[in-house]
Amino acid sequence: MIRIQDLNIHLKDFSLFNINLDIGRNEFFILMGPTGAGKTVLLEAIAGLIPIKSGNIYIGEKNVTKLAPEKRGVSIVYQDYSLFPHLTVRENMRYGLHFHKIDKKLSDQTFDRLVENLNLSYILNRLPLNLSGGELQRVTMARALMVNPDILLLDEPLSALDPAFREEIRAGLKKLHRDSDVTFLMVTHDFAEALSLSDRAAIMNNGKIIQTGSMEGIFKRPDSTFVADFVGMKNLFIAQFRETKAYTGTLEITLSTMPSNGKGYIAIRPEDIVLSREKLTSSMRNSFAGHIIEITDCGLYYETGIMVENIIFKSLVTKSALIDLQLVEGARIFVSFKETAIHTF
Repeated sequence: MIRIQDLNIHLKDFSLFNINLDIGRNEFFILMGPTGAGKTVLLEAIAGLIPIKSGNIYIGEKNVTKLAPEKRGVSIVYQDYSLFPHLTVRENMRYGLHFHKIDKKLSDQTFDRLVENLNLSYILNRLPLNLSGGELQRVTMARALMVNPDILLLDEPLSALDPAFREEIRAGLKKLHRDSDVTFLMVTHDFAEALSLSDRAAIMNNGKIIQTGSMEGIFKRPDSTFVADFVGMKNLFIAQFRETKAYTGTLEITLSTMPSNGKGYIAIRPEDIVLSREKLTSSMRNSFAGHIIEITDCGLYYETGIMVENIIFKSLVTKSALIDLQLVEGARIFVSFKETAIHTF
């Protein structure tokens, strides 16, 4: 549905370099990256809102690179809602129909479906001033979808919402996508959102796409130190490889397969690090003694730092595990992880 070939954009203070991306019809695709990576610039390029230096953008089989925004079949939703304050919810939703020739019967069916899917029936006659953040965002998405776009672009639509509203809108997005044939492309920095909404994603940094693939692949098998750090792969160590062994610092770590390179990195997600009072001898062939050097309260869990010889491992534990294992700074503890939990690159 969306095919981007060798796209280059040079603005006054920012550029996109050689962007290549393919997104399938009716796919829910996630674009992630740090602030200033170029995610919004890419969305606006697809929507036709900024000039392109070189490259091509295809929607379906049509090259839309030089088409006006209104001729691309694309709607874009920003995080700041942008509703007309003097129009009711009903009027805001129908506003775009003034500029698109859509059969009235079809538009009425679309209106009814969006009202039901986004739970808008009780606020149709309200003005935006009288809506909550979650309600404003639901109306904004409904207005964008009223014109039956081929593609819906979402620029961090949930980031300004309270957690309760965020969960509500996330559920609404999933239902909207499931009940339509619209392709969704969403920018987010929230890993939970990305994992719950999409199967595929791309990571951007400094105007370039760094890695594209399945959510599981990106989270568990990053192919660069930048992506590993960005997705929270906090156990990232330089290593030498010999057969199925990795050597980092003074540790010898057993791998599940033999890496193709002689040196590089090993990476282990902190949730795959198991802590215990005794050395584990089960399927976790990597089990090392260490001592706790730090414990950080992260709200729903605790992050622990364990010094093993000259390497610091990071592990996530629940509050109950913290109490049961009597984890305190200075305590002796074993760090264990499966061979299959180790990613090498």
